[in-house]
Amino acid sequence: MENGNTNWSQSVTAVVIKDGKVLLARHTYGAGRGMLIVPGGYLNHGEMPREALVREYLEETGVLIEPKELIGMRFNTKDWYAAFRAEYVSGEAQSDHDENSEAIWLDVNEALAREDVPDLTKKLIQCAMGNGFAEIPYSGKNPPHELFGA
Repeated sequence: MENGNTNWSQSVTAVVIKDGKVLLARHTYGAGRGMLIVPGGYLNHGEMPREALVREYLEETGVLIEPKELIGMRFNTKDWYAAFRAEYVSGEAQSDHDENSEAIWLDVNEALAREDVPDLTKKLIQCAMGNGFAEIPYSGKNPPHELFGA
């Protein structure tokens, strides 16, 4: 959901796989309209990536998640997009009837084969099936910090 506190240069997503199924949402706007994608969104100013991810998943799907390993990072000179693996905690998948028209659990292999699942989502699902980078405890100047590594 858009608000005046949104940081348009920082965004996050997560792949949640439960019992061999991945949680996807059918996007309702922009270039991804009609496609099944992994939910996510922009950070609010002062928000850490994993905080934003929990908020975005609840808003968009009604599902509570616990972000785990960092599985991918896309960045350019203007913005960045961090992808995590996350664990399902609770909740029933449901559409927010705003940013998506449905939220569904789909068999991983089916998701990887479907034409309405974009290439980036497929690549992130494949990354989530690997090891990822775990959080490394770290406290330095000017917290908060989140450090991830192998």
